[in-house]
Amino acid sequence: MSEIGTEARPLRVAVVGSGPSGFYAADALLKSKTEVHVNLFDRLPCPFGLVRFGVAPDHPKIKSVTRVYEKTAARPGFSFLGNVNVGRDISVEELREFHDAVIFTVGAETDRRLNIPGEDLAGSHTATEFVAWYNGHPDYRDRNFDLSQRVAVVIGQGNVAADVARILGKTVDELKNTDIAAGALQALAESQVEEVYMIGRRGPAQAAFTEPEIKELGEMADCEIDILDADLDLNPASAAELEDSANSRNLANVNVLRSYAARSRRETRRSLRVRFFQSPVELGGDSRVERMVLETNELIGDPGAQKARGTGTRETLACGLVFRSVGYGGVAIPGVPFDEGRGVFRNEAGRVTDTSGDPVAGLYCSGWIKRGPSGVIGTNRPDSVETVGNLLADLPRLQPCPTPSTDSVLDLLCKRNVRAVSYADWRKIDAAEVERGSAAGKPREKFTSVAEMLAVLT
Repeated sequence: MSEIGTEARPLRVAVVGSGPSGFYAADALLKSKTEVHVNLFDRLPCPFGLVRFGVAPDHPKIKSVTRVYEKTAARPGFSFLGNVNVGRDISVEELREFHDAVIFTVGAETDRRLNIPGEDLAGSHTATEFVAWYNGHPDYRDRNFDLSQRVAVVIGQGNVAADVARILGKTVDELKNTDIAAGALQALAESQVEEVYMIGRRGPAQAAFTEPEIKELGEMADCEIDILDADLDLNPASAAELEDSANSRNLANVNVLRSYAARSRRETRRSLRVRFFQSPVELGGDSRVERMVLETNELIGDPGAQKARGTGTRETLACGLVFRSVGYGGVAIPGVPFDEGRGVFRNEAGRVTDTSGDPVAGLYCSGWIKRGPSGVIGTNRPDSVETVGNLLADLPRLQPCPTPSTDSVLDLLCKRNVRAVSYADWRKIDAAEVERGSAAGKPREKFTSVAEMLAVLT
């Protein structure tokens, strides 16, 4: 048998998940000096993961990163197998029948809970649901959000929370020429939300959003941002944090927030009230959310390690809609060791490990399922490069798979009535979406069901 990684016997790698981490892993493999064939799997017929379904529709420049991924897809040795759910349509064990190694880049699909009374009342949602709904994700197309409510609350102060707050605050005219899902645009056109609260447990010096995101919140056409002067009065430890050059992003955020607090108020239809030093302790209501109980916090600890501690002072905020955005976690796949506490696959620098910490031969991971939910899209490139580097270093120890054939994978899926979608197929779906959008002045009108996507291919 020829040595794997040679022209006679290319290294065969399955990458599970076609978001940024998946494409960066595929790109690193295909640019290496090793002869490689990459099969990139996704459970949906469309690639790009969070770039398609997580990036806000009013952020087209961020979405343009897909042009880089298209170049990867055009490389020799690349195949896309969409509409294939690994763990359901094909097991991890079966993947290893056809591949020498598997890299999981499946992200963090679940939101962390607040773990407070009333969290499951009607009107209480995860930010992920809302983001996926307005981005046209097939799993969330039928979600209903009661936008007849006057007050909405977003818990969290990262970029996702900022996206949710901004979409709730924007006018339809600001959204109609984006790739927002048609159903979401119609629902938002009828929205009665007048006040949006974005609440964080710590202070402005610790908020996780980036400067461009917080700047956008102050640029909405008919929604004025409201910041309390008292929230910008930093304690000595926070002031010390901002003196550290490593925290330049946080200092920029605070400066932007101070500029909002100082400017003259506009008369607008909606208000975005950014509040710090508060934690939700209870949601109340008879059959749905009607109010939120908030506890005021104080910061304790040294600079760089401050934590929020409740003071016992509480207030009740009347509201009818709640979105939580307080962190994310991965979902286990049968056959892959999972760390329940961290919500990631057990791994060491991308090498999947068992409960004893020993590497599981042939299994790797990258992205949020590797390191947890941190960083921006570009952060995933070096993360994937690290994983691929370790995979290639392990090449002499990899066990060659018994059936090195993509056709055999497709035959197995066909026998199970799974219609695998190729990249050429995706291009047809893509073209149909762009054509649909052009009539409405949008970059595309997304298909929001798998059946609609597959119908383009028949």
